[in-house]
Amino acid sequence: MVERRAPNLRGLVIHGLILFACLVCVFPLLRIFSVSLRPGDRIISTDLALIPAGASFAAYGKVLKQTNFLLWLWNSLVITVTTSIIGVSLASTAAYAFSRFRFPGSKLGLALLLGTQMIPAGMLILPLFLMIMRLHLTNTYLGMVIAYSVSSLPFSIWILKGYYDTIPRSLEEAALVDGTDHFGAFLRIVLPLSMPALSIAFLFNFTQAWNEYLVARVILTNSLMYTWPLGLFGLQGQYLTQWGMFSASALLVTIPVLGVFLYSSKWLISGLTLGGVKG
Repeated sequence: MVERRAPNLRGLVIHGLILFACLVCVFPLLRIFSVSLRPGDRIISTDLALIPAGASFAAYGKVLKQTNFLLWLWNSLVITVTTSIIGVSLASTAAYAFSRFRFPGSKLGLALLLGTQMIPAGMLILPLFLMIMRLHLTNTYLGMVIAYSVSSLPFSIWILKGYYDTIPRSLEEAALVDGTDHFGAFLRIVLPLSMPALSIAFLFNFTQAWNEYLVARVILTNSLMYTWPLGLFGLQGQYLTQWGMFSASALLVTIPVLGVFLYSSKWLISGLTLGGVKG
């Protein structure tokens, strides 16, 4: 007979802690979902039931029909996707230059990029606003994209530069021997091998631009240009907050981020196991 091995106590403890952490993370989302289903006269309640009495999806209908939620979502998507694409494109080329070439000021440039991450975000609002205002780009998509790209580029460059350093130079040298140039080697060799790092940089740019409120509050004054954080803030009045609509909107805005993460997970997970050479 095959002797069954006794359960590993350490493994059980680790799995128990992971399960507990998952419950702690999921519980607030379940409460938000429960609040979004409650009728208007039962928003303030101590009931912990996931599906409350008299539950309905009326709050979702009100959000979609009585507000400019779809417009807010569209503005956020345009600004966020454009910022992510431009940010990753600029960061990937800049990081390659810092990783592969030695030029005057390269080390100082990296240090300055790192130093910008130590500046509180609130201190950047005034110079960003003055820059966008002088360019006459307030209440425009381009102005928001420039403001978000400026703040996300340094971190993305550092992520990609560190990953490029791990890619053997011999792969690019072999491509150069085959007749391509440095830019061709970058496109055909370095970028495909850097998909995990590029995915992380894209997600960082996406989530930062998607959730940002302070800069958008200063640059955007036209209600037709509002992103979803500004639009949801409008649901909170001085004397009354529409918690049902607020909760329904909060759940709806998670769908694009969840879709982007699920789509890019194949590079974040399986891509980390890929390598250029085998030893």
